[in-house]
Amino acid sequence: MVIGKYMNELITDVKSLELETLKNLKNSKANNTLRAYQSDFKDFSSFCSKNGFSSMPSDPKIIALYLTHLSSFSKFSTLKRRLASIKVIHRLKGHYIDIKHPIIAENLMGIKRKMGVKQISKKPLLINDLKLIIKVIDEEKNKYKKYQNRALLLIGFAGGFRRSELVSIEYEDIDFVNEGVKILVRRSKTDQTGLGMTKAIPYFENKIYCPVISLKEWITHAKINNGKVFNISDKTVALTIQKYALLAGLDKTKYAGHSLRSGFATSTAEIGADERSIMAMTGHKTTQMVRRYIQEANLFKNNALNKIKI
Repeated sequence: MVIGKYMNELITDVKSLELETLKNLKNSKANNTLRAYQSDFKDFSSFCSKNGFSSMPSDPKIIALYLTHLSSFSKFSTLKRRLASIKVIHRLKGHYIDIKHPIIAENLMGIKRKMGVKQISKKPLLINDLKLIIKVIDEEKNKYKKYQNRALLLIGFAGGFRRSELVSIEYEDIDFVNEGVKILVRRSKTDQTGLGMTKAIPYFENKIYCPVISLKEWITHAKINNGKVFNISDKTVALTIQKYALLAGLDKTKYAGHSLRSGFATSTAEIGADERSIMAMTGHKTTQMVRRYIQEANLFKNNALNKIKI
């Protein structure tokens, strides 16, 4: 009786530990990230279902076939993201999958060579183009949209925000000070543990394009005193940029939500900001991406052809 009771308690304890472990695994990822993983895995499951494969647990050969299938219409970065998603969802369900298995790794290498290393990326929204867009926004008859969208884009640009960070800003995260505004980013893509970071945006000399003034005007006009400041989805950020880019006479297909963040990094690099200063605002943890922005900004500045006089 005592042994039976002990075993029952042990089994109950193990089950509760398993449940708690699954919760910890889910909590290790931000909600948006977890939803993205689940969405990616849904596509993989659909592929497996159509072809009579098992998606959970799966095996390297099936995953390799899936990646080959994707490569005919997707970017290489999409393939890598889907692969990561398959691994994470397997782990959440208590299964192990070796995504570094030779059949997967060598297939990816072959796909990469066939597709080419260079990926087509969206353009950064540089200062002159941002000004054109703000001028169009200022012509909005709907004052609510006018104040919201000019604050959204100017703050998004000046703070080097990711879309997810921008739409997550809450009234309580904002602190207006004499120098400008301090905005707390509670959690980001590279800060899954929620340590947080504070972005400091100073007043601009040109009040028309000042993000701090625009943010104050939006908060006052919308009478915001708690909760989300913009209360929109991250997809709406991209759609807003594209809408006004088109109205400003720009090619909207070349811009996306990330254009604000890359625009900040490229524009500040153009005027001589060092990578440490840029990273302090964007929150990048490595210099690799920031150096790409700096390199892009210096393509003409440090061009050898500048020395030629014809």
